[in-house]
Amino acid sequence: MRGRGRYIAITAIAFAANFGLDRVTKALAVAFLSGRRALSFLFDTVRIGLAENTGAFLSLGAGWPPAVKYTALLVAPGLLCLYGLFHCAFKETDRMRAALLATIIAGGAGNLVDRALNGFAVVDFLNFGIGSLRTGVLNVADLSITFGAVAFLLHERTSAQRDAPGGKAP
Repeated sequence: MRGRGRYIAITAIAFAANFGLDRVTKALAVAFLSGRRALSFLFDTVRIGLAENTGAFLSLGAGWPPAVKYTALLVAPGLLCLYGLFHCAFKETDRMRAALLATIIAGGAGNLVDRALNGFAVVDFLNFGIGSLRTGVLNVADLSITFGAVAFLLHERTSAQRDAPGGKAP
């Protein structure tokens, strides 16, 4: 496979892996965690319990009027995801950047599907922390977004250092 075909494949694989894992884990969470108390693992550093979020990050926008919520939490992000996939497959010039952006986009799309199919409710089921220092309740889509973004920033930093005159990657 040559040229653009590689970027299309990388984009499709990264997107499908992250989006698919998100959809499967959410289906399992609904099937096995509905009506149950949260489960605790690794000395309570990981909690798994079903929750629904009707907003965005940490319930931002949960109380917004329906038209604003529809536009800000469904239509605009959906268009952004479509453009991002197009960019990764047809415009991007760095394979790693394409894969990492597709990972981030897949996380966003996973939550968008929940919002579209569940009356804006996103299935969340993971919580991490130690003692009272804990994350919000999240899902695999959120992990794809977070880890993809961190890896993207590290990749950009490394690329910038490598491409700088006399620069070397750490």
